[in-house]
Amino acid sequence: MNHPNFVSPDLIRQRFSKAMSDMYREEVPLYGALMELVEQTNRHVLDSDPQVARQLNSTGEIERLDLERHGAIRVGTAAELATLARLFAVMGMQPVGYYDLTPAGVPVHSTAFRAVHEEALQVSPFRVFTSLLRLELIEDPELRAFAQSTLDKRSIFTPTALTLIECAETQGGLTEAQARDFVEHALETFRWHHSATVTAEQYRQLSAQHRLIADVVAFKGPHINHLTPRTLDIDIVQAQMPARGITPKAVIEGPPRRQCPILLRQTSFKALDEPIAFTDQAEARGSHSARFGEIEQRGAALTPKGRALYDRLLNAARDELKDFPNEANAARYNALMVQHFSEFPDTYEGMRQQGLAYFRYFVTEQGLAAKALNTLTLEDLVSGGYLRVEPLVYEDFLPVSAAGIFQSNLGDAAQTHYGVHSNQQAFEQALGRPTIDELGLYAETQRRSIEQCFDVLSTL
Repeated sequence: MNHPNFVSPDLIRQRFSKAMSDMYREEVPLYGALMELVEQTNRHVLDSDPQVARQLNSTGEIERLDLERHGAIRVGTAAELATLARLFAVMGMQPVGYYDLTPAGVPVHSTAFRAVHEEALQVSPFRVFTSLLRLELIEDPELRAFAQSTLDKRSIFTPTALTLIECAETQGGLTEAQARDFVEHALETFRWHHSATVTAEQYRQLSAQHRLIADVVAFKGPHINHLTPRTLDIDIVQAQMPARGITPKAVIEGPPRRQCPILLRQTSFKALDEPIAFTDQAEARGSHSARFGEIEQRGAALTPKGRALYDRLLNAARDELKDFPNEANAARYNALMVQHFSEFPDTYEGMRQQGLAYFRYFVTEQGLAAKALNTLTLEDLVSGGYLRVEPLVYEDFLPVSAAGIFQSNLGDAAQTHYGVHSNQQAFEQALGRPTIDELGLYAETQRRSIEQCFDVLSTL
């Protein structure tokens, strides 16, 4: 139980998310334009689609919609990752899921730090997709040693941030004054730096190995490389971005457009080309591209059976395309996705009946007014109108989609092929703890909602 004078980790997370958004809007003006477009699109959807508005209101998601953000950072060492885990824990965020991006030519493996309980997610659904560079994939041993030594020299956390992390751990929380200082100092880890920590030639060598390696190794810290708002209609946003002076990526990552959205759809604009100064330059004469804008649309979380069907249909479409989705083949890719995903039920009840998605159950007014329902089964209660069902929002990420977003901003030349296997054990050793199985979290939320419904009905 929290000390009465401690600020809730959920509120600290909410404050940090807002501070991060304000900082990123200041650093990347296009992010502000993107936010305005998303806000306008969401208002349009809520005004024109009563069903969507009803669903968001009935689940309470309407309150979190404007707060919704996910960020992404990349770190270089096990120590950095382990300390980030402690920093995020202060905000009630735990490492959920393991993602290996090496099959798509991106030399990192990752997790997503987020809240894990539905009540905490309602307060703030802020997530940070956090990647650890796999230094062992740098082929040149001298360059690998240089990258390691460069990373070992830096400290990405302020002394005050480290002190406050330790305070939260020993005290069991942070006071109001400590929470304010924590947000201020934790933010510094994610700030952009115009000065690199390497020479121009060293940067060139790192970038030649992989542009993402240069992004991780050559700077003082793991600058936030994108911050993502949630839209209710990503196709509208994608179509209207060019009119705002924003060039979107060629295809929307994830499933095709559906009446009942599933999992996660993502798009982005190209990474900014930003001036930087190398250590052998007196002023900023170099440039670096890493930070971009991203938008997401979230749908229903899928069960293991649903994910297996999703993966099969996605792989079938991509195999038939026989190339990385790009501007030249975007129309064909979209057509293939629609064609293959026609096999996936496009009603929530169809998904529920086939065990393809997770849901939350709520007692209806009819259920509250009824008597002696304790002998009925769950299906009887749903079909009788005593319970209503809403899909659980997918709170996590998709490896293929994440890699597609990274690749579209790193350029085609960055599509390296790594003949290695994922190494979740090494990642979790660096993290200092196991990652959490995201499917288990959805199953628990669904189970809790069913138990709560039966508890309510048993007292009537």
